[in-house]
Amino acid sequence: MRRWAPSARMRILGWYVLLLAVALAAALFIQRSFLLDQVIVDADMALDQEVGELRQLAGGIDPETGAPFAGDMRSIFDTFLDRNVPLTDEAIVTIVAGVPYKSDVQGSFFEGTSLMSDWSSLENPLRDQVETELGPVRYLAVPLVAEDLTVGVFVVSVLLEKQLNQVEGVVRIGGLVLGSIFVIASAFAWIAAGDVLRPLRLLSETARSITESDLSQRIPVEGDDEIATLARTFNEMLNRLEDAFATQRRFVDDASHELRTPITVIRGQLEVLGDDPVERRETIQVVTDELDRMSRIVDDLLVLARAEQPDFIETHPIDLAEFVDELAMKASAVAGRPVTHSPVEPAVVTGDRQRLTQAVMNLVSNAVAHNRQGVDVWVGGGSNGQSASLWVTDNGQGIPPEEQKHLFERFARGRSGRRTDGAGLGLSIVKAIAEGHGGSVTFESGDTGTTFKIEIPSDHTDGAAL
Repeated sequence: MRRWAPSARMRILGWYVLLLAVALAAALFIQRSFLLDQVIVDADMALDQEVGELRQLAGGIDPETGAPFAGDMRSIFDTFLDRNVPLTDEAIVTIVAGVPYKSDVQGSFFEGTSLMSDWSSLENPLRDQVETELGPVRYLAVPLVAEDLTVGVFVVSVLLEKQLNQVEGVVRIGGLVLGSIFVIASAFAWIAAGDVLRPLRLLSETARSITESDLSQRIPVEGDDEIATLARTFNEMLNRLEDAFATQRRFVDDASHELRTPITVIRGQLEVLGDDPVERRETIQVVTDELDRMSRIVDDLLVLARAEQPDFIETHPIDLAEFVDELAMKASAVAGRPVTHSPVEPAVVTGDRQRLTQAVMNLVSNAVAHNRQGVDVWVGGGSNGQSASLWVTDNGQGIPPEEQKHLFERFARGRSGRRTDGAGLGLSIVKAIAEGHGGSVTFESGDTGTTFKIEIPSDHTDGAAL
């Protein structure tokens, strides 16, 4: 049973949603912590302000007597409470000689509590926060000392319930806002993930639509990101596959087309083979000739098939003058008579020596096979610095105009001055070799003969080969 696996879109969205949720939760937590800290800071500032005002009053003049307070804690506390306008959430408690003295309205809440007894025996300033029935309370208790004795305690506190509720309200609103952002962003992320992954879906659909007979489908490419690069790479792979399949089909078609005749001949000869020794020798000779022809056809087809591979041409520096001398000598053997060539200026060109030799020999064989007996053949070459040329010329009867347009097609056979066992692939091979070098092959033909010229781009230097 096939296990369910989340799609790439779901995985991308899942990671995005997880990261977004963590980021928004962290932002909400940081906001809440900051607001809570700010509440404490504001409360401490209010506490310090009240204590500072009390100390300033204690060091001043009693408005009733016009004399300094001189450590009279009751007068100090009375004056402070009369002048002080307490805030809504603020409470003040005063203690004289360890006994609660006076408190404001909010401060009366602490009467009779354990906090009051703790404050009464206080010897050092204390800042703290406690939980009470009124909610969290932050206070500052300061003992007042005269002649090394604690003569009173001043306690100011802030009720934090209201501020904390406001903080929680702000956090809830923030949570709603961030939650809305989370939902909206997730929806847009789902749409964006689909758009980003669209080329991958097209790639999958294209791959499913490809068959051996149809490799024409391509993925539309937009942009220059990683997905676009993947789509371009896939299209390039399809181009290579299409070329490879086309080459394979062409090879199979060509082979089946050209090998059918010799196979038919061989079968026919074998079917009528008798016991007569002379007849058997003749039949074996015919079969052998046909098998040799099949071998040559297969070799030629393989050359044409390899012509579309990147390593078909392997270039090296070639001494052009020496190379033409070598071609003339080999052409003489192919033609069965001397083949001459004109002098070649010293030059070094770049090309595949074996393939160029094969092309020139095909042209020489073609000239000999399709002309009358005794036709003269010449080979030559040259370089102009930008390109190198090799040519083969004969003085035969020329190529009829109606055959010239099909000259380089596979299995195209022109009229022949003598019998040839060729399959009509020679000039196709010449064209493939020339184009494999990035060049071309051209011809000129008339009543006085034909010239084929192979021209390839080449580096050029004077002197000998490297």
